[in-house]
Amino acid sequence: MTVAASWLAVFCLFGYRATFAILKIPMSEDLGWTQSEVTLGYSLMMAIYAVTAYFSGMILDKWGTRPVYAIATVFGALGFVLTSMVSSHFAYLFTFGVVGGVATGMLWVTSTVSVRKWYVGKTYGAMWGLAFAGAPLAQFSLAYVTKASLADGGADAWRGTMMLLGGIMFVALALAVVMARKGPEAYGVKANGTPPGGPARAQYEWTVKEAFGQYAVWAVILMFLTSMMAEFLIWTQVVSFWVADLGWTSDTAICAYSIIGLVGIFSMPIMGKVSDWVVEKTGNETVGRKFMLILGPSTGVVACVLLLMSGQSMTIAYVSCVIFAVYWAIVPGGVVGYTGSVFGAKTLGKIWGMCTLIVMGIGPFAGSFIGGYLKDVSGSYTYSIYYAIGSFFGSILLAASLPRMVHAPVKKEDDISHHAHA
Repeated sequence: MTVAASWLAVFCLFGYRATFAILKIPMSEDLGWTQSEVTLGYSLMMAIYAVTAYFSGMILDKWGTRPVYAIATVFGALGFVLTSMVSSHFAYLFTFGVVGGVATGMLWVTSTVSVRKWYVGKTYGAMWGLAFAGAPLAQFSLAYVTKASLADGGADAWRGTMMLLGGIMFVALALAVVMARKGPEAYGVKANGTPPGGPARAQYEWTVKEAFGQYAVWAVILMFLTSMMAEFLIWTQVVSFWVADLGWTSDTAICAYSIIGLVGIFSMPIMGKVSDWVVEKTGNETVGRKFMLILGPSTGVVACVLLLMSGQSMTIAYVSCVIFAVYWAIVPGGVVGYTGSVFGAKTLGKIWGMCTLIVMGIGPFAGSFIGGYLKDVSGSYTYSIYYAIGSFFGSILLAASLPRMVHAPVKKEDDISHHAHA
């Protein structure tokens, strides 16, 4: 039930992102706004998303998953429904940017951490892979629903489409509320799976301040941040690279790009099983998760190199997209797996919420901006891809520096030192 609820949450989160790319053009044409004015709503949504993520982690740790999904249900539906009624830019920024940002911010930390609380060791990767498969499936199914809805209307068909999407968000997230469960400790049971290398760090309750005094947190933040900057640069520039630099038609470029989502439906659970296999073979969860976090951005480097070679053959471009889908399946869930293996589950929501605030507050905007800036000053998207390669390399080095353990602070009242072994 926890995995199913997380699947629905991820489906809705990425549904918000995927449908915006389709809706922004008819919105711009109907309302007479520039693309930058429409995109500002998305940028604001991502900023609010990052801030809300931290508070969602606090709610999750204290009251469980259900109230977080309940908030997301209301705001997720209202974000689309209220936006369908706007006529002023300020109202749009509030409904889509703020309301939609609160909705999406409630979903990422909750979906990842709730799975981590229930599944540890060699069971986490597979379960999170199943949940994360909701992301590429949302890109396919909701993109189809959105395009079909727009095709049946006039200039303002986007309004009816947003009403429809609001209804989908409400139903899906309401189901997530019903399926959601608190952490296993609330039911007097243990998480599924035994972390190889030692017991889980459930004995010590890390505060955010204590956790952020450890190198492990900053290393995983910077590792994830550099990967996110490269990832969002590629997501926002790759179609334009194929069209502007290589002369492909827009339809051909979009078709190639869609391979990432299609393969992602299968790569998510497959790479989840692979990561669990690595954990089992290493006999130490932290070491296994660290290995996968080195592998993740390494696949990003390979995919970028092949992307630069895609002018030679369409096949090379397709292979590049497949490898990007493999990268996507490794890193987002892997960073949570590593953090949970080091700090345990009790306060993981707050810790990972703060990590998400930093990473998602900087990464998507910075990566997209740098990619666009390098194109403007160079006249080519090639240098943007070079930057992505460098960012992925930085992520590899940071992943290699991740520690195998951290030492919990000494409790003054009992003078007992708790050691966080992987």
